[in-house]
Amino acid sequence: MAQLYYALDLQDEPGLIEEYERWHQPENIWPEVVDSLRSAGIDDMEILRCGNRLVMVMEVGPTYRADDRAAHYAGHPRVQAWEDLMWRFQQALPFAAIGEKWVPMKRIFSLNRVLALRGGEP
Repeated sequence: MAQLYYALDLQDEPGLIEEYERWHQPENIWPEVVDSLRSAGIDDMEILRCGNRLVMVMEVGPTYRADDRAAHYAGHPRVQAWEDLMWRFQQALPFAAIGEKWVPMKRIFSLNRVLALRGGEP
């Protein structure tokens, strides 16, 4: 299982941030969104917040294809409605490509990798 990391910013307005967090409570997530994530090959997902910066951690299985994800979501009107709703709260990172929401993050350190290279236990 692979882990993927992405970053995105929220609008820097406390009321909008609070509402965004409310939408992400288990009782408020639309079932179609959860079903779509699972059918896209996403085994687990977490979104973390610090200030208005979000980090998304996804655990994906072998069937997951990042390039297919946007097309997969676009084929689900209810999921697309969720994405449109969430965009009210989100803003692209300053260095994001045009039309890019969640920007992939680059891993620059892994303790387990260092330990493995040293011959230690990860």
